[in-house]
Amino acid sequence: MGVPVTLLEKNDGVAEPWRRRHPQLHLNTHRALSALPGLDIPKQAGAFPTRDTIVTYLEDYARGLDAPIEYGVEVSRLDPTDDGWRLATSTGPRTARHVVIATGRDRVPWMPDWPGKEGFSGELLHSAYLGDVARFKHKRVLVIGAGNSGTDVMNHLARIETEAIWVSVRNGPTIFPTRLLGMPMQRLAPLVAALPVGAADRVLTALERLAFGDLRRHGMPPTAEGAVSRLAREGTVVAVDDGFVAALKAGRISVVPSVHRFDGTGVILADARRLEPDAVIVATGYRTGLEPMLGHLDVLDEAGCPRQCARPVAPVLPGLWFAGMWPSLTGFFYETAKRSPLIAAGIADDLESRGLSTLEQTA
Repeated sequence: MGVPVTLLEKNDGVAEPWRRRHPQLHLNTHRALSALPGLDIPKQAGAFPTRDTIVTYLEDYARGLDAPIEYGVEVSRLDPTDDGWRLATSTGPRTARHVVIATGRDRVPWMPDWPGKEGFSGELLHSAYLGDVARFKHKRVLVIGAGNSGTDVMNHLARIETEAIWVSVRNGPTIFPTRLLGMPMQRLAPLVAALPVGAADRVLTALERLAFGDLRRHGMPPTAEGAVSRLAREGTVVAVDDGFVAALKAGRISVVPSVHRFDGTGVILADARRLEPDAVIVATGYRTGLEPMLGHLDVLDEAGCPRQCARPVAPVLPGLWFAGMWPSLTGFFYETAKRSPLIAAGIADDLESRGLSTLEQTA
């Protein structure tokens, strides 16, 4: 749209967060719904591309952008000015009429502060640092959380021989089958997302029951609310099965209540039971980590997510935009591909309304 743009990237290269994820990782979103505008993901990547495929794809995408990327530049604070924004960065102050925050919702791993956690003698790690699951072979593993991340962890743990796997659950998740009758179910996500929230809740519940039966028979508590309702309210995405449910039904994974506290070599559950796991994998989600940059602007909710990030595309404050900050059934890539042209159009319209040439103004 003729708007010059500079990309500031804290890391020293493209896709650094993807490189840090565990090597078994596959996208939960289908290849056809995971491409950014202008570059398809190759068919040979399969229906659900691997971590390394996505790293290569993003490298190729960055090379094709007609915009400079400045690596190793960290933005620490934004402040409004009369005609835009002042940015405090690791390479000195910058100014811009418009700023688009695209740092991601799932950027900073978050772990509750359970009593006794620091004194636990076993391995305690967030799912973000899972690594190669082969190292958990013949071990007793407790996974805390059965949402998207927790289910992904158990999908991989189910493929190795362990002594025991427990999953601590407060509220049962809605679990989406990867395939049903051979068809990748995620291809249906745009259709389900277009339904009214209540109808979408019922469709996902019906698909789960059709694919897996009643999981309450295997210890999984019922969901507190519909999957799409919860997604809209708090941004919790649907869990995707790829082996977890079969292991649950076979008795290789046991559902236990929420964690009350840690106690030396053990974990005390809400029902006073004590487990003695070798490793505890915490799958309790992420935070944006935007508070140092934006906390003084009163635009973030309690979890650090921009309050307006799930609403129709519009600046939160004049000239301040967010991209890729709210999850959906279709996934972050798909939503970003839809919203980015709208953000660009909004910026171009604003510059035009000011009587400025977009070719002369940096956004």
